[in-house]
Amino acid sequence: MIRAAGVADVPDLVALEELLFPDDMWTVDQVTEELTAPHRQGWVWVDESLVGYAITMTVGDIADLQRIGVHPARQRSGVAKALLLEAMGAAKAARADRMLLEVSAANTAAVGFYAAAGFTEIDRRLRYYKDGSDAIVMRRSLASGCSFGPAGGMDRS
Repeated sequence: MIRAAGVADVPDLVALEELLFPDDMWTVDQVTEELTAPHRQGWVWVDESLVGYAITMTVGDIADLQRIGVHPARQRSGVAKALLLEAMGAAKAARADRMLLEVSAANTAAVGFYAAAGFTEIDRRLRYYKDGSDAIVMRRSLASGCSFGPAGGMDRS
């Protein structure tokens, strides 16, 4: 169900972007760049259609989760968790020792999801998003593995 994302996925990814992030959506050119630029990797979850995606940038020992999104009809079904685990595993395989991300402080469900995955807040970017919400910058070590453990920590290498 999870496979590498490619340029052929751009139309479906842009459609999800528009649905999930209407105020901050990536354009066709931005999605294409994220899938083809150096140090970038993307994955998609496909059933009958593309329902989720994750894109990272890994440079040196730092991986940055650029974007993760799941169609609203499939949220809370394990798709985001599986995509995040895939992204973290790939980052660790590329010798990254930590992953960073930014999430809207207004998106409490996403903040909780990342906290359950072992991410902790390390900074805030005030009024970062177009709607005026702050970005919470979060960090997670990849040293201990790439799975959700009991109480949200990672426990698989």
